[in-house]
Amino acid sequence: MKHLRFLLLIAAASAMLSAHAQPYPTKTMRFIVGFPPGGGTDIVTRIVAAKLTEAWGQQAVVDNRPGATGMIGANAVAKSAPDGYTLLTAHVNSQAIAPNATSKPLYDPTRDFAYVAYLGYAPNVLVIRSSTPAKNVKELIALAKSHPGQLTYASPGVGSTNHLAGEMFRLATGVDIVHIPYKGSVPAIIDLLSGQVGMNFDTMSSSITYIQSGRMRALAVTTPKRDQQLPEVPTLIEQGLTGFAIGSWFGLVAPAGLPAAQIAVLQMACVEALGTADGQRALRNASAEGIGSSPAAFAEWIAAETARYRALAAAAGVRPEG
Repeated sequence: MKHLRFLLLIAAASAMLSAHAQPYPTKTMRFIVGFPPGGGTDIVTRIVAAKLTEAWGQQAVVDNRPGATGMIGANAVAKSAPDGYTLLTAHVNSQAIAPNATSKPLYDPTRDFAYVAYLGYAPNVLVIRSSTPAKNVKELIALAKSHPGQLTYASPGVGSTNHLAGEMFRLATGVDIVHIPYKGSVPAIIDLLSGQVGMNFDTMSSSITYIQSGRMRALAVTTPKRDQQLPEVPTLIEQGLTGFAIGSWFGLVAPAGLPAAQIAVLQMACVEALGTADGQRALRNASAEGIGSSPAAFAEWIAAETARYRALAAAAGVRPEG
C-alpha cells in the first residue's frame, strides 16, 4: 500500500508538468555529494537515489565531488542548468557554515539554489581510537592538558561542523588542541584509526560501525539529548559543557531557476521515499532522522541555520580563509 501510494503521488506530481513541459524525469538524474563515499551525506543520498530509481524507472546516480568542505560539489550544482537533472545533497557545512568561513565564497547559498526538501539530521559524536587512555571527556581534557599542543583533531575541512565542534570544545575546556583538515569523513577516520590524529567530532552515521566494533571509543554526542543508536554514550552537556549542541543536516537542492512544478515533483518524491518502511529503516541504519518539509520551510530553515552558525563560528574563532 505504501509503495502504491508513492507511485500515485509521483504520477500526480508529474501531471502538474503536462500543461507546460515534457514529463519529468525522462533521463538519468545526477545527485552530487560534496564528500567522499561512505560519509553521512553520501549514505543518505544513496538511500534517496535508490528509492527514486525504483519509483521512477529512471536511473538516479550519485556523483561524489569532495573538497572545500562540500563547496566544490555545491558550486558545481550552482553553475548547472536548472533542468532538474543535476541536484545537490546540501549539507550544513556547504550551505550554512563554510560560505561564512571563507572570504571568497564560490556561491551564494541563498541566491544560487532552489531549495527542495529537508532530508534528515544526524548527530556528531566525539570519538577517539580505542587505545587512547581516556574513558570519558574529563579524562580526555586531562590528557590534552598534560600534553599541550600535541592532541590533534580531524575534520572534513575548515568550516565543517566537525571543525566548529572542535573549536567550541577547545574554547570551552581551555585545552590546546590542533585542527587537521581532510577532504571528507572517510580519510579522517582512516587517520584516526591509524593514530595519525587523536580525536574527531564525526557524524554518527560515518563512525558508528567502528564504535560498535570496538575500534573507536565514543566519549560523547554533541546533541542536547542522548541518541538512540548509542544510548549509553552521554552528551557533552551532561559532562559539563553547558549549551554544547551541534550536528549535521542534509537536504536536497537544485540550481536556482528550477520550475516550481519540478520542485514539487522532487519534494513529494523525497518525502515519500523517506516515509516508506524501507526508507525509514535505512535512515535508522544511517543514524539519520528523516524530516519532510515544503521548499519554503526548508529555505527558511537554511536562513535560520546560516545565522546561527555564523554566530557560532564567530564565537569559536573560525576565521575566513583566502
